[in-house]
Amino acid sequence: MKNLKTILCGSAAAVALLCACTGGQQVTAPELTASGLNPAAFDTIINNDTVKLYTLKNASGTMEVCITNYGGRVVSLAVPDKDGKMTDVVLGYDNIHEYADTKNTPSDYGSSVGRYANRIAGAKFTLNGEEYNLTANDGPNCLHGGGATGWMNKVYKAEQIGDNVLKLTIVAEDGENGFPGTITATTTYTVTDDNTLDMVWEATTDKETIINQTNHNYYNLNGDFNNVGTDMELWINADNFTPSDTLYIPTGEIKPVAGTPFDFTTPHAIADAIGADFDQIQNARGGIDHNFCLNTYKDGKGDDTTPCASLYSKKTGIFMEMFTNEPGVQCYTGNFQGVDGELEIAHKAGKYPQYVSVCLESQKYPNSPNQPEWVQPTLKPGEKYYSHAAYKFSTK
Repeated sequence: MKNLKTILCGSAAAVALLCACTGGQQVTAPELTASGLNPAAFDTIINNDTVKLYTLKNASGTMEVCITNYGGRVVSLAVPDKDGKMTDVVLGYDNIHEYADTKNTPSDYGSSVGRYANRIAGAKFTLNGEEYNLTANDGPNCLHGGGATGWMNKVYKAEQIGDNVLKLTIVAEDGENGFPGTITATTTYTVTDDNTLDMVWEATTDKETIINQTNHNYYNLNGDFNNVGTDMELWINADNFTPSDTLYIPTGEIKPVAGTPFDFTTPHAIADAIGADFDQIQNARGGIDHNFCLNTYKDGKGDDTTPCASLYSKKTGIFMEMFTNEPGVQCYTGNFQGVDGELEIAHKAGKYPQYVSVCLESQKYPNSPNQPEWVQPTLKPGEKYYSHAAYKFSTK
């Protein structure tokens, strides 16, 4: 990836420096996004497909979301804080070469995950009596559809529809990473006038298969990516969760959050759970990396008009509400950030420490193809997959 890095001139800062002076002549500096990104730092060709940065804004200009069609990734999300200052609240890189370098700077930052979000135990499942062996990229398990070879590192076909809508399309062939069926899938991002980032995933298949898409934004509503975000207040509308083993695979049990560090039915600081003397916390590097069973999902249907979770920063006053039609949400508190050498990787705003952020990923429960009593992620020919998640921002 070194050649790609050289071609792209590195970070936005490097590009700006190059543009400042050419042959002794003054050159106009690049126009940056509200979050400080230089779109030119995302222009490239990967596997013969064009990659760009797309900027979405609502009519009032009070929300800006920048997305690259490489992995369908949200690169930045800027909303006003309590003083009206536009504040970027998601982690990521400021250039395409670091996203594309899956060897040296691997990440799932902001991605549209597919074909199957979260983990499948043993990288295999059985469908209609046939066993399918998947790409194992997380020890013996398959994580996020294969990770480096999954959809988060594929180039989507992009269609920007007006100022506030981006539709991304991907076609995954039968057998890709071991999954059956050729799937045509879309991710549609919409920035609404009430400062909501709305996400819709749809898909069709020519053969029965499984699908479970999500968005993987890492949120820090403090707007401070160089310090831990555990002072943020988290609320999850879930009375139960799915315990996991040391490889993050659900045990098959569903247990109440009451009396555990996972009880966020009343909003409180994430710090209250970090490092708690609880086996599930210790299994996840001292933090949370678990699926919560949402109260908004009842009788086989999810209510995406009722908040399923929220996050709040007292520092900025930024308040985020989450909505989804899915039965679960994976809460991940950045337990792997800043460890195992990741601290040395420079990101768009410094070097991220452990517990700097929170992911809230809508989903079917992890490993559900191997847990037949749970909501199943199967998709048959003639059916349309539909998944919805929305994140609404305000201040208080």
